[in-house]
Order: sequence, then C-alpha cells, then structure tokens
Amino acid sequence: MFRPASEHCTAGQAGARVSFTFEGRPMTARAGDTVAAALLANGTAVFRDTPVSGAPRGPYCMMGVCFECLVVIDGVGNRQACLIAVEDGMSVEIQHGARARNAVRERQP
Repeated sequence: MFRPASEHCTAGQAGARVSFTFEGRPMTARAGDTVAAALLANGTAVFRDTPVSGAPRGPYCMMGVCFECLVVIDGVGNRQACLIAVEDGMSVEIQHGARARNAVRERQP
C-alpha cells in the first residue's frame, strides 16, 4: 500500500542526490524525496511561524492534511512541503506569518 517516494523515480534517478537551499544554506536530498522529508533529514524542524502568535511550526501529518509544513518555494508561498518533490536548484524559505495570495517573486536564474 505504501511505497517510498524513491520508487516513483525512474531507474536512472534512484539514489541520485539533488542540491537545494533552505534560507540560503546549501543542502542535499535524495531525488524523489518531498521537501519536508529533505528538510527533516537535514536537521530542520521549523518550517513556518504562525500569523497570530509567531509560534514555530513544523510538519505534522506528512500527507497534506494539516498545513503545518507551509514554506516558500522559489518565491511562491503557501506551498505544502510534504506534497512537493524536492528538485535540484530549488530555493526553500521559512514562511513568516500569512502570505498574500499574489506575493510571488520572479525566480532568479
């Protein structure tokens, strides 16, 4: 019923490493892992802070139900880290409070 995310990769990608950044710090992950799994594997537990109190939050359900793992990915906020596969060159940032619906930055090459 459940399969590792790595099984969703093509045979040539299995076990491959990808590089991404979190808050400007370089990190690596296995190809096919979700952003949440990659951040946890790199020792990061705080993904966002709440709009009202500023309390730190991290992933809880790891299946897209709770919305505790919201991050900013390549300038786009409100992205659920547990549902998005990490990609080479991806830039991930902590989401601070509520994000405006149209708060999108252009990705720099």
